[in-house]
Amino acid sequence: MENIKVERLLINYKTLDMFKRFKAYGNQELSMQEELQNKFIENNIESPFYGIYYANNLAARMCLYETDKQYDHYFEPPQDYLTLWKLEVLPDYRGRGYGKALVEFAKSFHLPIKTNPLINSQGFWEKMGFQKAHYDMHRDLGENPLIWLPDGVKEKGKEREIQIEN
Repeated sequence: MENIKVERLLINYKTLDMFKRFKAYGNQELSMQEELQNKFIENNIESPFYGIYYANNLAARMCLYETDKQYDHYFEPPQDYLTLWKLEVLPDYRGRGYGKALVEFAKSFHLPIKTNPLINSQGFWEKMGFQKAHYDMHRDLGENPLIWLPDGVKEKGKEREIQIEN
């Protein structure tokens, strides 16, 4: 098993060029190119982009934002949480544990995580310990978020739902 290193991606022209490879594989909904261009400050150390390199090639990447607890509508007690976006592993690098390594990296912050899965990715997220969030029409606006709960954290509104059912 190879040693997989997740690292913060620098916001620069080289990273922008590497992101174009992801869009070239037909995953336009995953493209972070526009986001990267919007945040384009050369080598910004607070980049929300993380990736895994194989040799000198970006093989996998994700976007990870910390959301302030004042906007927390998912977790109890209310707290800062991570929003994980656009996790993708390029086809030539799949099956090597890169997707799992990115998710485990996000979990290492010990904050709850929210993500919106792509079609046909539900099984992956379930293997990673994510569960469907109770759907709230006003909060979720047509999305079907999945959440990961670290120890001591519960899903907001779940207790109320259980009491109503009983």
